[in-house]
Amino acid sequence: MKNAAEVIDLTRRLPTREEIASAAEAATALATARAENGALEIRGDDGEPVRLAPALADIMIDLLGHVSRGDMVTLVPTGAMLTTQQAADILNVSRPYLSKLLKEGEIPFIPVGSHRRVMHADLMAYKKRRDAARTAALDELARLGQDFDAS
Repeated sequence: MKNAAEVIDLTRRLPTREEIASAAEAATALATARAENGALEIRGDDGEPVRLAPALADIMIDLLGHVSRGDMVTLVPTGAMLTTQQAADILNVSRPYLSKLLKEGEIPFIPVGSHRRVMHADLMAYKKRRDAARTAALDELARLGQDFDAS
């Protein structure tokens, strides 16, 4: 039998066909089982009902949805300190490019010995700024295209 880390670690590998099918089936079952208020009730080991609040049900269904699409998945607590490789993976950039962003002060970091760590919240703030700038640039390109077509 595989150890538990191998079985649930979808951060370094894609899910198998069996995991994808299982996740799709489970996501559908959970979505169908939700109450009108969005809560989800499941049975514990003792058969007693366990109620998951709507926000927790959303997380579970979203997670299973990603796996059912064949995505790699990493759960990161918001207060987590990330390695530069983890941060680069989240931004979908190379580690050297992330290091450049850190050196330029685009993303704050915390030195830990000879390494650097990035707070998850700081990384997400940078990602939000980056995504907003991309959206603004695309909107401007679309506007310029319309102006060009109109003339």
